Amino acid sequence: MTFAVAGAAPVEKMITSTRPGRALARRFVAGDTLDDAVEVARTINAGGMSVSLDFLGEEVHDEASVWAATDEYIESLDRIHEERLDANISVKPTQLGLAIDEAHAIQAIDRLASRALELGMTITIDMEDSRYTDSTVRLYEKAQSEHGNLGIALQTYLRRTPDDLERILPLGGHIRLCKGAYVEPEEVALVDKEEVDAAFASQLHTLMAAEQTKPAIATHDLKLVHQTESLAARRAAPFEFQMLYGVRRELQNRLVAEGYPLRIYLPFGSQWYPYLTRRLAERPANAWFFVRAAFGR
Repeated sequence: MTFAVAGAAPVEKMITSTRPGRALARRFVAGDTLDDAVEVARTINAGGMSVSLDFLGEEVHDEASVWAATDEYIESLDRIHEERLDANISVKPTQLGLAIDEAHAIQAIDRLASRALELGMTITIDMEDSRYTDSTVRLYEKAQSEHGNLGIALQTYLRRTPDDLERILPLGGHIRLCKGAYVEPEEVALVDKEEVDAAFASQLHTLMAAEQTKPAIATHDLKLVHQTESLAARRAAPFEFQMLYGVRRELQNRLVAEGYPLRIYLPFGSQWYPYLTRRLAERPANAWFFVRAAFGR
């Protein structure tokens, strides 16, 4: 199922309004509510893994939605603290107003970072499509310099990422390294799989050699997992693997059994369809799960 097909209105309606479609979503999304996310997070913690909660939504264009999302994240931080979960939060800048005015996102992230610091937690600023990369890096630089409890995601397929990595390494914090899941023009991003893998490997070596920063290696690629394991054997400072909820669970369990720290990226909320389409595009077998459920028996 390609982005084009998944983005068609009839396909969206079929997935979001049918039982098989919602069953597919529940493989990758905790549920519609924070209560759903807390319940799943407890189970993940019981399996020896930490969690990063992500309240789904992006490209917000009205201020009311910005502050509603900010309030939802404040509530998430408070619930994590109350429930004593091993968790933090991941936030999307365009959900916090970046698509309207950078000042909105600055204010929202400042509020979240301040509350997280009071509770002894961290937050991660997600990276979205390349229209927002430069402003997202600026947001991180400002917030991390002022609060010191943030991290940021970098997408290795973007041609600019090696420079961004060198730019933010001195700030400390944590850096989530992932391949990237947005469709980008060739002048902005690498498109060849071998080139993307090589870029990931190169940036992985740079990040794992930086003792002042906590690497968060977000990959399900076995080759890159093995490279990370090799580099981890020579690293004294902390690092962690990060993986998506519902993806390669056997690999997740194996890493935990071998003593590696692993954080599960756990999305929740009613705006799950755009997130789901990216998971379908990354792994076509997920689409077949839906087809079998919808037309089987």
